[in-house]
Amino acid sequence: MANKKILERKQETIDEISSNIQNSASVVWFDNNGLSTAELTELRRKLRENDCELKVYKNTLTTRALNDLNIDLGMTLEGPKVLAFGADAVTPIKLVNDFAKDHNLLEMKVGIVEGKITEIEDLKKIAAIPSREG
Repeated sequence: MANKKILERKQETIDEISSNIQNSASVVWFDNNGLSTAELTELRRKLRENDCELKVYKNTLTTRALNDLNIDLGMTLEGPKVLAFGADAVTPIKLVNDFAKDHNLLEMKVGIVEGKITEIEDLKKIAAIPSREG
């Protein structure tokens, strides 16, 4: 049986994931296969500059958090995934999509936008929405 402290840390992470999903207007999961640490850091910086955040969680803990929230993403959480989220429904999706244009190894998989599961086609439509600056 797992150590009590380890279980407590895992539960804290599950609670953090749940909170991030609940308190964000959008969350996008993407593959990071082959992205270097420097590239992931660059994306993290771009997201942070726009009041968004990037987190890497274990799929098992993410799945448990989603189960606690009664959200079923199905088979989309197989393999290494990264989450980007923010209070704005469009910004994290647009930033990840734009970054993917220059980094072929990054691929958006699924998202939750304003509480609704959003597939890749719709994420790309959201990413195409022009920014407020023009």
